[in-house]
Amino acid sequence: MSDFISDFWSNYVAIITVTSILLCAVLLWISGTTKVKPTSDNTTGHVWDEDLCEMNNPLPRWWVGLFIMTVCFGLLYAFLYPTLGSDPGRLGWTSTGQHATEVQKYQDRIEPIYAAFNAMPVEEVARDPKAHAIGERLFMNNCAQCHGSDARGSKSFPNLTDKDWLYGGDPETIKTTITQGRQGMMPPMAAAVGTGEDVTNLAHYVLSLSGSPHDSIKAAFGKSKFVACAACHGMDGKGNTALGAPNLTDDVWLHGWGVDHVATMVNKGKLNVMPAQSAKLTGDQIHVLTAYVWSLSNAGKFSKSGN
Repeated sequence: MSDFISDFWSNYVAIITVTSILLCAVLLWISGTTKVKPTSDNTTGHVWDEDLCEMNNPLPRWWVGLFIMTVCFGLLYAFLYPTLGSDPGRLGWTSTGQHATEVQKYQDRIEPIYAAFNAMPVEEVARDPKAHAIGERLFMNNCAQCHGSDARGSKSFPNLTDKDWLYGGDPETIKTTITQGRQGMMPPMAAAVGTGEDVTNLAHYVLSLSGSPHDSIKAAFGKSKFVACAACHGMDGKGNTALGAPNLTDDVWLHGWGVDHVATMVNKGKLNVMPAQSAKLTGDQIHVLTAYVWSLSNAGKFSKSGN
């Protein structure tokens, strides 16, 4: 780890860089001053493949000029930009600063596009065809990698087109989720439930809550063990949006369905993270993206002429 916080490697690279530039200048000087005694036919006497002779002609002036320009450019670049170890260069340029400048230019350019939607309620933005198209592009660039291009998700990645929301599907909650991200955690509960048989019985009881195939006898034994889960999921198993605890009475299984999957969740728990988007998107972009995501599960609220 000390290699990453010391100046050794930056100084090593600086020395190699300067030495290389200076050696180029020395090579040019040697090639221009060293003379080879020619033969009568103006060759150096070196012959390859029986008839290829090395001529003793001077280097082309354009080549020498280009070489000199290259050396001068290297020295000037090292003087102006951060090349020599920790020296920041006379221009004070950094890749971080350039990125920040380019991001700001981009935000200044797109700000008028989003300004028209900023004061509009999310529901109204969702009905605007232009805003819908922008929101769809934002979704494809920032959300589709996890939730899919059709927003229907996959195992461990929520479906955004249904009505099943861990934290709530109203516009403000969706905006909070996009802006701040979410970190959902199901702690390992095996120690609180009991033996392996108890965990299996509990899994059958959890499946019974949604009417999924289960063993009714084992479910009856597992019902009393559900007390360990009720603090988050509620005694009725309908979940708690304040905690992001899933509703166990519907037919939506984010991390897998069946006795084995439910038992694994009880035994090992689960950590699921939705990354915050505030560092990547502006507030105006998040507003439009929120409208698009909200529209995915509320298509029935739009008129036929809307989106």
